[in-house]
Amino acid sequence: MKRQSHGPDLILFLVTVALLGIGVVMVFSSSSIKALEELGDAYYFLKRQLFFALLGIVAMVVVMNIDYRKYSRWTYPFLGLCLVLLLLVPFVGEEISGSRRWLNFGFLNLQPSELGKLAMILFVATWAVKVKGKIQNFFVLLVPLGVMAVFFALIMLEPDLGTAGTLAVTTLIMLLAAGAKIKHYLLLAIPAVPTFIALVVSEPYRLRRLLAFRNPWADPLGAGFHIIQSLLALGSGGLFGLGLGRSRQKFWYLPEQHTDFIFAILGEELGFIGTFLVLALFLLFAWRGLRIAMTAPDLFSSIICVGITSQIVLQAVINIGVVTGSLPITGITLPLISYGGSSLLITLSAVGVLLNISRQRTQSK
Repeated sequence: MKRQSHGPDLILFLVTVALLGIGVVMVFSSSSIKALEELGDAYYFLKRQLFFALLGIVAMVVVMNIDYRKYSRWTYPFLGLCLVLLLLVPFVGEEISGSRRWLNFGFLNLQPSELGKLAMILFVATWAVKVKGKIQNFFVLLVPLGVMAVFFALIMLEPDLGTAGTLAVTTLIMLLAAGAKIKHYLLLAIPAVPTFIALVVSEPYRLRRLLAFRNPWADPLGAGFHIIQSLLALGSGGLFGLGLGRSRQKFWYLPEQHTDFIFAILGEELGFIGTFLVLALFLLFAWRGLRIAMTAPDLFSSIICVGITSQIVLQAVINIGVVTGSLPITGITLPLISYGGSSLLITLSAVGVLLNISRQRTQSK
């Protein structure tokens, strides 16, 4: 089909801005008490989130106007840079809450694993175009899976099973969209499943989280504490919520209230209506992202769209699953809503890539 020039996908843009706006409001609401008590400034997290939100919007608009085809020539240098950054993390990374995941550059705490996820998306898309129909060959498929395994291992050293798992699943989805055979996935599952189980049971805290997920009330003051407090927050919100800013769980009952568990505070203050709105927005995001992938002008752009959309939506599903007690705790934040500088900046830049591809789609619907 003939490539056509269009404006960027307006719905995707508006959905992204809506999620970002909700995030800024909820970061302030959930973090003000903590910031005042620990830092002496109730607006500390709000100011930083606003700064990176505005910076991210600028980045999104800039990237939206850069032809996506230019990224293919930078794929391998970018992949190499991310590899170096991930190798540096165990040695010079800043440790926060028992995990060494960040490189401190003064004005910014960079999480290299976030860049690594984006680098893997570009690599798989570039590689899929290079091999074309050969992707159905099992041994050819081992190349991107091998690169993914290296990144997976480095992220696990931080340790960060949630981000590593998101990277792995996103890669598998992209390869499937590029033409990989499901029977090869089943074959790979033979060593992968026991390896994953070994990774879970090798660390006591991971095993405790898994057991707490099954029955958090068996250890209400230990491994089950997060889940119980999260469920109490969601349950007390009811249909309409307690009102914006009126959360009780943010008064040191619910840990990580402005990051991993911000969705619980949102449910407590805005009720079922608020949580449904966020879910609907992420569903809209998934629909528009996949629609752009289906109307993309070439394989490279289509696979990129699948990767970015899958990564953001999958992360949202995992986070909400954890907060609602449907999944074990993973330490994954809610995209565009949770507090975070580098992750917010990278996510908005990735959305900019989607918007650029949407401007060059092959048909208009």
